Amino acid sequence: MLYIIGLGLGDEQDITLKGLEAVKKCHKVYMEAYTSLLSFGLSTNGISNLEKLYGKPIILADREMVEEKAHEILAQAHDAHVAFLVVGDPFGATTHTDLVVRAKKIGIDVKIVHNASVMNAIGICGLQLYRYGETVSIPFFTETWRPDSFYEKIQRNRLMGLHTLCLLDIRVKEPTLESLCRGRKAYEPPRYMTINTAIEQLLEIVQGREESAYTEDTECVGLARLGSEDQMIVAGTMKQLQSIDFGAPLHCLVITGNTHPVEEEMLDFYRCRT
Repeated sequence: MLYIIGLGLGDEQDITLKGLEAVKKCHKVYMEAYTSLLSFGLSTNGISNLEKLYGKPIILADREMVEEKAHEILAQAHDAHVAFLVVGDPFGATTHTDLVVRAKKIGIDVKIVHNASVMNAIGICGLQLYRYGETVSIPFFTETWRPDSFYEKIQRNRLMGLHTLCLLDIRVKEPTLESLCRGRKAYEPPRYMTINTAIEQLLEIVQGREESAYTEDTECVGLARLGSEDQMIVAGTMKQLQSIDFGAPLHCLVITGNTHPVEEEMLDFYRCRT
């Protein structure tokens, strides 16, 4: 049996009772470590706290392991209970859907244990969930790669008066260009996109466009460490948010659409006063 278990967003205590029971009866426990992070990141103390609560050693599964060696995880699930822990909800990333498909195709039973994710926890800012349009991902720009395909999705959402949740890039254990050329493994240091960088890139791609979907005066909400004890939420214009230090990752950004009076009342609690 393969258990795919959501951990929630904060720390080791956010796992559900059902999820904890499943972990405790598993022979092997893997933790996906590249689509998101708990509030403690990948620190030794944080992982140790998980292991103490769960009573099991945890194997960190990076992108390379999940995408290239998934068959090894699945082979173990043929004969024993195996847990695959996911920050947020199991279906918050397409990688986990692929794992389910692969498991089912070779006759492995799969059980899903859901939990909170950014997709519903974002409601804390006061913007109603059913008034969101398509979610977008904002990747880090490089000198030679500056994609803007997400712009059209934001534009469509704005035309319909809908809010846009922007998920910001996480780069963990990404191979360096040199290592790819030489065929040996070397990795870039971890990088987590900030709200400030996201806004800078968003404003860059509207330069020169005749009708921009947004400007530096467009209202947004910046959220950092959503679901943790020290989460930070600030509502304001892009220009205002760009000057705020939101602290440690993870960050996300909402570009607001048309707002209901009740939404405005909630946003006032988080409004930037500068």
